[in-house]
Amino acid sequence: MAAAAPAPTPPEAPRIPFTERYHSVHHGGIVRAANSAITCRTPETTTATPCSAVRKGAQGVNGDYDMFYVDLDDDPNTYNSSRARLGLPAGSRVRYARLYWGGNLRVGEQKPPADNGRVLIAEPGGEYKEVLADTRVAHRDADGSDAYQASADITPLVRRSGSGYWTVAQINVAKGHSKAGAWGGWTLVVAYEKDDEPLRELSVRDGFEALRPGRADHSLTLAGLRIRPGAGGRAGLVSYDGDRAARGDSVSVRAGGRKPFALTDPANPADDVMNSTIADLGATVTGRQPAHVNTLGYDSDLFDIGPALADGADSLTFRFGAGNGGHFLGALFLQADARR
Repeated sequence: MAAAAPAPTPPEAPRIPFTERYHSVHHGGIVRAANSAITCRTPETTTATPCSAVRKGAQGVNGDYDMFYVDLDDDPNTYNSSRARLGLPAGSRVRYARLYWGGNLRVGEQKPPADNGRVLIAEPGGEYKEVLADTRVAHRDADGSDAYQASADITPLVRRSGSGYWTVAQINVAKGHSKAGAWGGWTLVVAYEKDDEPLRELSVRDGFEALRPGRADHSLTLAGLRIRPGAGGRAGLVSYDGDRAARGDSVSVRAGGRKPFALTDPANPADDVMNSTIADLGATVTGRQPAHVNTLGYDSDLFDIGPALADGADSLTFRFGAGNGGHFLGALFLQADARR
């Protein structure tokens, strides 16, 4: 394993507007792997559901539990680690890969922000390698939490290693119990090229926006697209501290001047979209270790947006509502069939 050298302190900002990280039109698509870094241990309130049931998908929010790290490797030098399977199509070529990680630094303990910009990652069958954030780290200390997100371009590593179970460790996340609760996790987003797949618009964007109850909805527009009429399409979202059953949060997408289309599916109710799930098109992603259904504050979800693309689109506007609980929005990725 790489030596645990002191992490550098990258520049930080409490809010980072969403900007384009990758955009291309080619034959291929986007895949991702994701998992949480922390889970419940014991209830801290008399009304809380047992932790064993919450992990299987029962209602429960992180502020009702003593939270402790997920740590599935055999390395005594790591205090959290989790795995997820990245599934690249056979014969595809990796064009771009970005790793996102983040969490809450202040719960029963206070983690030092200086460690926000560093994690360890192990490719399938490989050993841990240090990854350092290559851009500003989002870091917001307010509303009872101390939340952050960091990211790094790891394209060469993913290009070499490809499909299989990837392990991410040492995410800077605090354990314990507080009203705000503990949360944290990681998502690896990969754009690939494959000649026999449809021509598609592929876009990866990221930032850090705090959506708080009682405040205006947040909108994000992707312009300069050439999505064909009747296109198939998917949108992925990464979000932090979305509590299950904290109703009212919503996401919609509008193609040009058409009516907004609500992003909802069996795993993500229309009025509780950011509900602590790692799901693809309404089904919990099982290719993870551990594969907790309720992640207690970490969302990495993939939605079908095909119904919004009936007439094609030159732009897409995503609208995010905070609802009763609020959350931190970290990344958005898109694939949609393109005009030739």
